[in-house]
Amino acid sequence: MIDASNLRIKLFADGADLDGMIGMYANPLIKGFTTNPTLMRKAGVQDYEAFARQVLGAIPDRPVSFEVFADDLPTMAAQARIIAGWGANVNVKIPVTNTKGEFTGPIIEKLSAEGVQLNVTAVFSLNQVRAVSDALSPDTPAIVSVFAGRIADTGVDPMPLMADALNILAARPKAELLWASPRELLNIFQADQVGCHIITATNDVLGKLKNVGKDLDAFSLETVEMFHGDAQAAGYAIATPADAAAE
Repeated sequence: MIDASNLRIKLFADGADLDGMIGMYANPLIKGFTTNPTLMRKAGVQDYEAFARQVLGAIPDRPVSFEVFADDLPTMAAQARIIAGWGANVNVKIPVTNTKGEFTGPIIEKLSAEGVQLNVTAVFSLNQVRAVSDALSPDTPAIVSVFAGRIADTGVDPMPLMADALNILAARPKAELLWASPRELLNIFQADQVGCHIITATNDVLGKLKNVGKDLDAFSLETVEMFHGDAQAAGYAIATPADAAAE
């Protein structure tokens, strides 16, 4: 039987709702947190730094990733140094390229050499993984976030790619491979099977952990009961010959 307690992979919660993050912090299974400007905007965050400091005040002892949002490399690097100063548990997210497609390797190399703990994000290809691995300092912890879920959205099985990425990063033993953008709970077990160090998932996906190991016949019955209850609550009716005869 599948058992979540046997997972070797670290579970990170991905989101920007402060209450939701605090709720996940109370769960000892959750080992860290990630967010990004898109999630923050959707959550209605108005002040980036104020929100980040609120999060770090509530979550002082597990890794939290915050992303730069500049598009030129010098400003990215300047923002990264500021963000890194917000807390010892901060990983600074640097996208693998800017919007012009320019590889951010020069600032990854510089920041990593300075001891800034990075989370290199939006990585999709093995060529990008190789380039990032080469840029990272072997002496500084880092995360490399490969968007396996979005890769799967293109019809490509991400598991072989993630296994290859893991082999590439073996040259950087302080770098951890993160499975990003999972679409379903099964992805957690797939990432664990491959040997990924981390997977980050939304609260909706992580909330399904309660179903792990559930009896499928019982799950089937619950589903039938849900359909029936919703039909009853909606007041749906279909006239049958028996109804007509009764009239």
